[in-house]
Amino acid sequence: MQIDKQSPVPIYFQIMEQLKTQIKNGELKADALLPSEREYAEQFGISRMTVRQALSNLVNEGFLYRQKGRGTFVSKLKMEQPLQGLTSFTEDMRSRGMKPGSRLAEYQLIQATEELSSILGCGHQATLHKIIRVRLANDIPMAIEASYIPFDKAGKLDASHFQSSMYEHIEAYNQMPISRAKQELEPGAASEEEAELLGIQPGAPVLYIKRTTYLQDGTAFEHVKSAYRGDRYTFVHYMDRVK
Repeated sequence: MQIDKQSPVPIYFQIMEQLKTQIKNGELKADALLPSEREYAEQFGISRMTVRQALSNLVNEGFLYRQKGRGTFVSKLKMEQPLQGLTSFTEDMRSRGMKPGSRLAEYQLIQATEELSSILGCGHQATLHKIIRVRLANDIPMAIEASYIPFDKAGKLDASHFQSSMYEHIEAYNQMPISRAKQELEPGAASEEEAELLGIQPGAPVLYIKRTTYLQDGTAFEHVKSAYRGDRYTFVHYMDRVK
């Protein structure tokens, strides 16, 4: 790194931006130990307070993490998930060049509750597939998905369906494309059960998502409740400029 003390850009910000670049281009690998505040301060001839401000900001932004008594380390980069566009988890991971996978946590046929029958537009006596899966990317747990799908929209399911894209199966079964979805997001903290399935600490940040997905004819075929790891996933929304 190089610091320009004559620049109007604050020194702490210069340090932040250069470290971000090194992390994003892979020069600094995940879990790499950074030099100490004292070492950075001596290297650039600046105060430790300035270095501390830069590193603390990067910790708050999720680029770095600290371990008491050990030092400051590089965090694993989060994957960005655009909020516009409709893709399955499997399709999304494939597009990133990652190997998608699933681990089935629970499967059963259930009777629709009043809430689910209202959301899915099916009768109270309708039979639903209840599928809880841990979604994996390169064998790393990324999210927990609890899916509720009317039996008449998916037919009989077996183990093969839980390891692949459910959207591909739904489109083929109904001979109709999937057209849209309604999605709600809410931040939260992982429960003990969620933490165990995701391989994180209880209370760690997660993003809860409720999503109802519709076929081209407007009928709902799925309602999903998900918990995404806050340390590995971030959702972004791109907007066009309003004229």
